[in-house]
Amino acid sequence: MRIYKILIPALFLIIGIPDSAAQPLFFDHADQLLRAYVEEGRVLYEILAEDKALINELSREIGEFSLQGRSPEAEKAFYINAYNLLVIKEVTDHFPVSSPLDIEGIFDSKKHRVAGKMLTLNELEKEILMKKFFDPRLHFVLVCGANGCPPIPALAFRPGNVESMIQKATSEALNNADYIRVNRKRKSVELPMIFKWYGDDFLKEAPDIISFINRFRAESIPGSYAIAYYPYDWSLNIKKKVK
Repeated sequence: MRIYKILIPALFLIIGIPDSAAQPLFFDHADQLLRAYVEEGRVLYEILAEDKALINELSREIGEFSLQGRSPEAEKAFYINAYNLLVIKEVTDHFPVSSPLDIEGIFDSKKHRVAGKMLTLNELEKEILMKKFFDPRLHFVLVCGANGCPPIPALAFRPGNVESMIQKATSEALNNADYIRVNRKRKSVELPMIFKWYGDDFLKEAPDIISFINRFRAESIPGSYAIAYYPYDWSLNIKKKVK
């Protein structure tokens, strides 16, 4: 049986510890929260909302994180975790909600302190991650709190695993029959709206959308197939607690 009540590490409470000494622990703390409150790619918001100490502490760490001397892999992992955790914090702070869109300005106006800068979630995604580390695969690891987003992993991105985790998430998404809906009889494919909204990102890496998708698929989709886009599911990516 999983125990959901998490004890915050005593180190969180030590006063006067230099920030530089605590920085690497951010990844451990992020991992602790995700392992405790994520199941099957969804978040146990009901349980997390009962004790916000850990997510509040992580929000503080995100704001104070120093990027000085960090490797590109550490920066990339930090920013991905920051995005996903700040979405969780917003939902937790406003819980109960049925969709992240119920939270006014969650993506485009609410600002968060991230490594000393005040940023919206959209700015974190588009102005920081995609400009500094352009990679269309990031669209399969940044989790917006909705079921239309990729499932959130129950572990943190770290400097040593960030590349393999991004590759794994992309491959799993693009081989998922519920996500990429291929109809062999009709010679057509239905794609999530992400490929329409961010089409230019994918076209920088491949001559067309299907060619990009086929790079990660076990079974290729013929380029002649008709393409349609199915509606985005904005319902909250919540995992209900068992009563």
